Amino acid sequence: MLSASARLIRLLSLFQAQRSWAGTELAGRLEITERTLRRDVDRLRSLGYTVDSTSGVAGGYRLGAGNALPPLLLEDEEAIAVALGLGNPGGGADGDIESAAMRALAKLDQLMPPRLRRRLDSVRASVVPVMRGKSRVRLKAVSLFAEACTDRLVLRFGYRDHGGATSARTVEPHRVVQTGQHWYLLAWDAARTDWRTFRLDRIVDPAPTGERFTARRLPHGDIESYMQHALAVLPFLHHASVIVHAPAAALEPHLGWVGGATEALGEARTRIRTGANSLDALAVWLACLGHDFEVESPRELTTHLAEVAARLAKAARR
Repeated sequence: MLSASARLIRLLSLFQAQRSWAGTELAGRLEITERTLRRDVDRLRSLGYTVDSTSGVAGGYRLGAGNALPPLLLEDEEAIAVALGLGNPGGGADGDIESAAMRALAKLDQLMPPRLRRRLDSVRASVVPVMRGKSRVRLKAVSLFAEACTDRLVLRFGYRDHGGATSARTVEPHRVVQTGQHWYLLAWDAARTDWRTFRLDRIVDPAPTGERFTARRLPHGDIESYMQHALAVLPFLHHASVIVHAPAAALEPHLGWVGGATEALGEARTRIRTGANSLDALAVWLACLGHDFEVESPRELTTHLAEVAARLAKAARR
């Protein structure tokens, strides 16, 4: 059974389609008793709608002259919430819920003013929900980054790392990605000349620079796959890039130890981007690979490997 609020909306919709209804027919459409229908009609009257009624066996209801459905008035954050709640129709509609969401969004588009419709389009085009969940990120922030992605506006902001230190960043934003409780901005970092992901709740004072950029080819061409690989590394305190002298297939059993993404560099060389919460963990994992490797970054890992190797060599001599 529909909730009281949902029934009122449905009741107004029925009156909009046909002003006069028999009581029994109207109650049947709403799947409620005639007694409940009378209460709902009284609620409409308390909201200012004129609803005339006739009693008796053939009694019914008629929406008074001059009454119509009120215009759809949504604040900007409410509009964004609607878009996110209904989902991103650009991803396809495989089930009844997805199809209904697409129909609802199509109806909302017709009722919204151009400015609000454009904001909805920005969110639907730029937000990629990899995993859904509750988040503390403000909807205004999601809107700002989504519009920057759509309009290809270069952004400047401060970014706090795990330790709370803030660095200045200038980026070309491409997509906003939701993963469970966290939201990320996938962007090209100008200073680092590489793709980066930034947690929205760690971004400080974002602002457009006034410059626009030409869209780059997105990493791997698949945002969801890229983010899933990136998030296997991002949560860790230490990140590393290593070239291993072995094909990717030979390294698959070892990737169960740590999260990471592989990149084939030929038939016998593979780049692995991975992470761990300690340099010791990375050193032990690399030592157990059984293949030669080269550390691309960070420099601290190379130094730590030398220290661990010296310690192991000393233990072996004993």
